[in-house]
This record gives sequence, structure tokens and C-alpha cells, in this order.
Amino acid sequence: MAKLDTNTTLKRLRNRYRLVVMNEDTYEEVVKFRLSRMSVYIVMSSVFVILIFLTVALIVFTPIKYYLPGVGYGDAKQVREYRSLKIKTDSIEMALKYKDKYLNDLKKVLSGETVKLDTTTLELPKVENSDE
Repeated sequence: MAKLDTNTTLKRLRNRYRLVVMNEDTYEEVVKFRLSRMSVYIVMSSVFVILIFLTVALIVFTPIKYYLPGVGYGDAKQVREYRSLKIKTDSIEMALKYKDKYLNDLKKVLSGETVKLDTTTLELPKVENSDE
């Protein structure tokens, strides 16, 4: 008859191990733990579940949910209002930019400075006066 393997997965999960933390200078044992692989898996899984739970609770029960775009807690009315305000702000910004450029060019013209309207300069021939 075939013998059962003593290192089956279930046996390895239940094997006990000792974790000892020692002071390096005096070799004194500071802390001792008796662990098994199963207890380590259970503790790590519990920590993972608690972290997930805390993250979800933080998002659901605090105003952070309104700042996360992928969560979908934003009100549809707020989204429409935000878009319209963004469009209005952009148009006001462009109008202000055009008005500033117009006023700067007007100041240049009134002060007698030459305003460069085009990137190429025109060279016009001088007209001779026929009064002479």
C-alpha cells in the first residue's frame, strides 16, 4: 500500500514555526512568536480586508466622494453647472485677452508708435512732389 505523503499542503499549513527577535549586541531574545503558515495567511487576509473596508468607508462617509470623478457621486445638475461655468470662464478669458490687445494697440497708435500689423513689411516707393 502507498504511504501518505507527510508534507501535504494541509500539513504544511499547520506546521508550527518560531519567530524570534533578538538583540544583536547581547543576543537576548526580545520577542518570540509561534506561527504557522495558516495564521500568517489569516492575519494578512484580515489586514487586507480591513484596509479595503476603511478605504470604502472613507469614500462613502466623507465629502471626498464628490472629488473623485470615477465614483459617480456627483449630481448631474452640478456637472451641467460646472460645464457651463467652465465655458463662460473660457469665453470671458478670451474676451479679456482680445480687449487687452486692442487697448495696447490703441495706446501705441495714440502715442505715435508704429504698429506692426503683418509679419512682412511693405516697402513703398517715395512719391515725388510735383509742386517744385
